[in-house]
Amino acid sequence: MKISLIGKKALVGGSSQGIGKAIGQQLAASGASVTLMARSGDKLKDIISHLPTDHGQYHQYLEVDFTDFNSYKETIEKYFKNNTVDILVNNTQGPASGGAMEKKVEDYQTAFDLLFKTVVYTSELALKGMIDNKYGRIINISSVSVKEPLSYLVLSNSIRAAVTTWAKTLAADVGQYGITVNSTLTGYFDTKRLKNLNSAKAKSFGIPLEEVNQQMLKNVPIGRFGDPKEYGYLVAFLASEQGSFITGTNIPIDGGMLKSL
Repeated sequence: MKISLIGKKALVGGSSQGIGKAIGQQLAASGASVTLMARSGDKLKDIISHLPTDHGQYHQYLEVDFTDFNSYKETIEKYFKNNTVDILVNNTQGPASGGAMEKKVEDYQTAFDLLFKTVVYTSELALKGMIDNKYGRIINISSVSVKEPLSYLVLSNSIRAAVTTWAKTLAADVGQYGITVNSTLTGYFDTKRLKNLNSAKAKSFGIPLEEVNQQMLKNVPIGRFGDPKEYGYLVAFLASEQGSFITGTNIPIDGGMLKSL
């Protein structure tokens, strides 16, 4: 299937590495003009310099810190004063790992600001232009832990679940304007985040990292971790006209394959 996003403008969070980077690259490869967001301006500048422009795309980046909501709010407001987007990919770094007995109420507030407030506020700003244009795609990068919580990710489990139910509610409200809202529930992909989590888990249980990886892969039918490029293909589909029939859906993707719709 050939996906064309020529003439579309996309804003992609957490896009200096891993899944976010792969999404930005695929959207650009499909013809979209892409704005990348992350903390490392140097990394973003380098990525932008390698994105295709053969369809007249104009790519740019925003240096933001999702963990500082007030600073992020100021930056994203300035961006939307002069820009509209057709495709919004809400993605940030994950909160610290840990179980329910380890975390305090302040930790949940920090995770709420990171995972929920940034998503809702960015979507609110993007929706103004989408409604005017009668077209929009909002895609939230979430986790399979919202379906089956992981004991060592209590902050992510809790707040990401709130995002997915908010997204389902929003989808029903904005569908009349030609806007779709979906959440992709990330499984096991070969990213720095997964490596860090598995390393911490190996240290906690006193076992080799490879043993943690092999235990995890037993739950993946095709027996391998997913390639972030494959995630990019899925998001490009959801952003396209071909994907316009899907909205208000949580789509689990694991080990390079869709598990279910």
